[in-house]
Amino acid sequence: MAHLQGKLSLIMPAYNEGERIFENLHLAVEQVLPLADEVELIVVDDGSSDDTLQEIRRAAQTEPRIRAIHSPRNEGKGNALRLGTAAATGTYIAFCDADLDLAPAQLDRFIEILQAEDADAVIGSKMHPQSHVDYPLIRRVYSICYYLLLKVLFRLDTKDTQTGLKLFRAPVIKPVMRCILVKRYAFDIEVLALIRHNHGKICSAPVDLVFHRVAGGRIKWRDIYRMLWDTAAVFYRLRILHYYDAHHLSQTEQEEEVLCNNESCFSSSAPRQN
Repeated sequence: MAHLQGKLSLIMPAYNEGERIFENLHLAVEQVLPLADEVELIVVDDGSSDDTLQEIRRAAQTEPRIRAIHSPRNEGKGNALRLGTAAATGTYIAFCDADLDLAPAQLDRFIEILQAEDADAVIGSKMHPQSHVDYPLIRRVYSICYYLLLKVLFRLDTKDTQTGLKLFRAPVIKPVMRCILVKRYAFDIEVLALIRHNHGKICSAPVDLVFHRVAGGRIKWRDIYRMLWDTAAVFYRLRILHYYDAHHLSQTEQEEEVLCNNESCFSSSAPRQN
């Protein structure tokens, strides 16, 4: 089994996952423990309207490696991962979805590729020839069409940017996450485009995916429209305005801490004290 020397921070955004989140958090910790010298699981409640936050707190009370962050408003997965990355203390940072459609134990493969290829980022790919996937046909169509669009706009060699399981070296992902502007579905392409823009090496890894949701998941036509709009905005900022050249390293770690405080986040199993 591959092993990281240092600390691995696993960041998990969660929105209305109260029914399953408690068990999933303990399972996630169990699966990543053998993968690094030290691990932490940072769970970001993205303004859930159910008991997700309470269940995260309950899990943190029984597992000290779990840290809770609360965003009072639902601002999207990208924003949740931004907050989680700001709070992460690991040498390596991984992203994982709360539904565990992609088991975090698969990061074993990602670590092998990261080390063998001396990569800066390893992202899961449903289109990898060694992947085993079971998810709705409509999601496959979305993925293929989006890949073709990204190939034209950004010339990324990565065939699948949307898979939730990703692994990064912390010095690479932290400055990128400080400056991303897309908060929802298209944040993945902003992150990967910036890593490549900064000459980072991105590799793909095979995944085993069992899709648990029904009716094509939560993505709706308006979400597709917003994702396409945000993708066009990333292209405009990156290729036309060159916005990131002037801004992507402007925030310091101290500003990162201020950002966390302004978002009313906390990292404990108890309610935040004012």
